Amino acid sequence: MIERRVTRNVKVGDITIGSDAPISVQSMLNVSAKDIEGTVRQAKSLEDAGCQIIRAAVPDMEAVKLIYALKENVKIPVVADIHFDYRLAIESVAAGVDKVRINPGNIGSEQRVAEVVSACRNRGVPIRIGVNSGSVEKELLSKYGGATPEAMAESAMKHVEILEHHDFEDIVISIKSSDVHKMIEAYSIVADRCAYPLHLGVTEAGTYKMGLIKSSIGIGSLLARGIGDTIRVSLTDDPIKEVEAGFDILRALGLCENSIQIVSCPTCGRTKIDLISLVNKVEERLKNIKKPITVAVMGCAVNGPGEASAADIGVAGGDGCGLIFKKGEIIRKVPESEIVDELIKEIESM
Repeated sequence: MIERRVTRNVKVGDITIGSDAPISVQSMLNVSAKDIEGTVRQAKSLEDAGCQIIRAAVPDMEAVKLIYALKENVKIPVVADIHFDYRLAIESVAAGVDKVRINPGNIGSEQRVAEVVSACRNRGVPIRIGVNSGSVEKELLSKYGGATPEAMAESAMKHVEILEHHDFEDIVISIKSSDVHKMIEAYSIVADRCAYPLHLGVTEAGTYKMGLIKSSIGIGSLLARGIGDTIRVSLTDDPIKEVEAGFDILRALGLCENSIQIVSCPTCGRTKIDLISLVNKVEERLKNIKKPITVAVMGCAVNGPGEASAADIGVAGGDGCGLIFKKGEIIRKVPESEIVDELIKEIESM
């Protein structure tokens, strides 16, 4: 059981981010903000895929219209991603956004930050301080000799102090880097310095394959230590894949409530069944079933009821057949063509 770092709780719409709540999975819309219809369509798809918080870029005043449209069409919280122009944050709050993401260092004077804070406080809207390796202030780059974990952490805490100076504490922090080592270290430093919830992510992680690997290492390493309260897997791909990857990371760590864990063997010369195809079919059929159980899909009797005896239920492939078992005890034998259907029936009845 992972013991999570104790944090403040921050409300984002109906979602709580913090140690008293489950870890939430986020994604970001990548349709042009000018294409409101297309963006809303993508937001609905993300909502259907299980995304719990969506973020939208608001590059100009015209894009604020998108916030109104999103709030009218999706039930999950909406975050406005703001850079440079503090007025965009204020207008997004007026449009009903549930959280704003800013880097206080790039939206101008402290007075402008104060105006954003005032707008957020009046509407009960939290702020995510978003620092990454490319946004560290020049003086910190000079002090630390580059965008080191220490520089990113100090930048984040400096921005926290600005908000705290204006009596604002509904804060979530992210300190992202495309370098996994720097990302892990930066978050670790900040986790020791404050009790604000942390939004985890590896920025610019890359394509689906490498981005998933880097995110799993970076996000997973921190979550395994109890650090992190909401996550976004950044992929140069369909945002729905980000959501799926996020939940998969949580499942792998046992941090996803009511989720099925699938274990399967890598196959060997004893395998007499198309196990790769079988486990893919089982995974697809189980993706929408919410049960806190472990399902084993094994290639033979050797790795079936014996090696996977800890599984709540499973199947071991044979020569044209399968053995369905529960907690290591064989309950029946079924033809190969019926394995998936019969296994699903058993799971649904549990």
